[in-house]
Amino acid sequence: MKQDFLFELLQTPSPSSMEMEIQKKWIDYVQPFADEIITDHAGNAIGVLNKEADFKILLAGHCDEIGLVINRIDQDGFLYFDKMGGVNPKAAVGMKVTVLGYQKEVTGVIGVNAQHHGGIKGDFDVEDLFIDCGAKSKEEIEAFVQIGDLAVYKREPEMMMDRYIAGRGLDNRTGAFIVAEVLRKLAEKDLKVGVYAASTVNEETNMGGAYFAAAGIEPTMAIACDVTFATDYPNVNKNKYGDVKLDGGPVLAKGAPINRKINLWLEQAAKNLDIPVQYELTPRMTGTDADKMRLTGRGVPVSLVSLPLRYMHSPVETVSIKDLDQEIDLLVELISNMTGEENLNPLED
Repeated sequence: MKQDFLFELLQTPSPSSMEMEIQKKWIDYVQPFADEIITDHAGNAIGVLNKEADFKILLAGHCDEIGLVINRIDQDGFLYFDKMGGVNPKAAVGMKVTVLGYQKEVTGVIGVNAQHHGGIKGDFDVEDLFIDCGAKSKEEIEAFVQIGDLAVYKREPEMMMDRYIAGRGLDNRTGAFIVAEVLRKLAEKDLKVGVYAASTVNEETNMGGAYFAAAGIEPTMAIACDVTFATDYPNVNKNKYGDVKLDGGPVLAKGAPINRKINLWLEQAAKNLDIPVQYELTPRMTGTDADKMRLTGRGVPVSLVSLPLRYMHSPVETVSIKDLDQEIDLLVELISNMTGEENLNPLED
């Protein structure tokens, strides 16, 4: 695994709607082994192999992370914010943040009422919180920050026990990493199908990037590479949320949106490599890029392969390096053995 590249992605702020810097780094990495790089008006970055093939496979891993968006600055220079994506306000309390100001980045802290003064009681949301950047007035902070600027947690990725990675925004910079690595390994193969590896934008807010990518490419099939909820830590109801473990292998979705044939091919690829797979249920929708890709053009058969992740949408999201490597190998095995003659119609043999 190209750990340096993964950590470079994880260290690059990429809140939804502000993915430009991370996309430039993704393109720089993919450029040497892709036949072509495509970008679009949404901000997607897409590496292409074997463009002349009629059978086209789109792999989508979104590069955006959840963030905070500044919506008010008070007279004393404190910043108030709304959610850019599914921010958990309880995880935000007491965190350091980087405010991506229009003039420069500013460090701040999310203030919390001292326990001696009553602390935070009962239910609360982000409108009850604020960012303190050390400014003494509205005028001082407005020299650097304006309404609509974004902020992310100030949190560096870290290794734990040489097997897990913890940090912010692994949902889903890991997916952007995975599709890049799959493309790199497939570049060494004699492919019979076209491969379009997309680092997509805006998944955490509207999934518009995936729609632009699929509508522009018109793929024969698509696979979303995202994360899903691991349940292998204390106080999780496995009867309700399923049994998904770190180091348990990639997770395949089962449900109405998923093309059964693609899942069967993924399962066969896993058997070929002796890779374990886990399952999650997506009865109506997947909540990922797969939903938007599926509904483009005349309709696109989709599947979803997910990385088990602990502590979703917190500053300490945690994944397994072993699962990462196995998901990359699984997708390479699937695609490198496809002939381009596969029939995706579930009613036909």
